[in-house]
Amino acid sequence: MSRRCELTGTGPVSGNNVSHANNKTKRRFLPNLCEVTLASEQLGRSFRLRVAAKALRSVDHAGGLDAFLLKAKNDVLSPAALKIKRELKKAGEAAA
Repeated sequence: MSRRCELTGTGPVSGNNVSHANNKTKRRFLPNLCEVTLASEQLGRSFRLRVAAKALRSVDHAGGLDAFLLKAKNDVLSPAALKIKRELKKAGEAAA
């Protein structure tokens, strides 16, 4: 399982551990991933996604999962999130 957020595409970045003596050794900074269940109001279902804690704040700020996915770019979304986005668009067209 990759260490990548399904909604924002955030993944590990590299950097250095710096000691008191200023010795530098390579390290990885991993995203704070959480297994969460997010509800879609439009579809009336909930979805289980592996999402970074920062992305949860972004989802809340956007006004929920539906609004976040409709605004998000397709290239950063995981295949599971893209599938949900397609269902949302289909449901939106059927309702209109």
